[in-house]
Amino acid sequence: MNGHSGSVLRLIDCFARLPGIGRKTASRLAYHLLRMEEEEALAFARAIVEARQNLHYCLCCQTISDGEYCPICADGARSGSEICVVERPRDIPAIEKTREFHGRYHVLHGLISPLDGIGPEELRIKQLVERVGQEGVEEVIMATNPTVEGEATALYLARLLKPFGVRVTRLAFGLPVGGDLEYADEVTLTRALEGRRDIL
Repeated sequence: MNGHSGSVLRLIDCFARLPGIGRKTASRLAYHLLRMEEEEALAFARAIVEARQNLHYCLCCQTISDGEYCPICADGARSGSEICVVERPRDIPAIEKTREFHGRYHVLHGLISPLDGIGPEELRIKQLVERVGQEGVEEVIMATNPTVEGEATALYLARLLKPFGVRVTRLAFGLPVGGDLEYADEVTLTRALEGRRDIL
């Protein structure tokens, strides 16, 4: 016996499926949720349901959005000549904090990783190629994480985009190898943007 009722155990199992949450933390979160006022707990549940129902992918950059277009793509002041390619939607706020990039983004929703069974077909690469071919893009900045998979994906995309005659650059290595953009500070990301280089 583990001492948990069935409903509590199911709640713990749900929390334990979240990234970075172990069984102990999942148990603490479950019991914290059960101690909440009923209205607060229901608001929490509604927020999850509404996010699942109302959010979808931006028709342009593929990030998560409330509307057809995310606020960045809908902003007419943003330059369409530069596209910054990132792995996940949560990488965009990290770059936005630098206030150095004034173009638009493209979210791949992963990286090429043959060992994990993730090939180019599983990513939002087709949409990127369509944008580069149609929007008058001059530069594509590869802002994938400096990991083996991030480097392989950047190189694959650089070769794919070369026939379009666009400049394909990579963030300079002010970023630590093996690190995540999400945890990088503004100064490091600013230097990385300023020191980007051509891939091919």
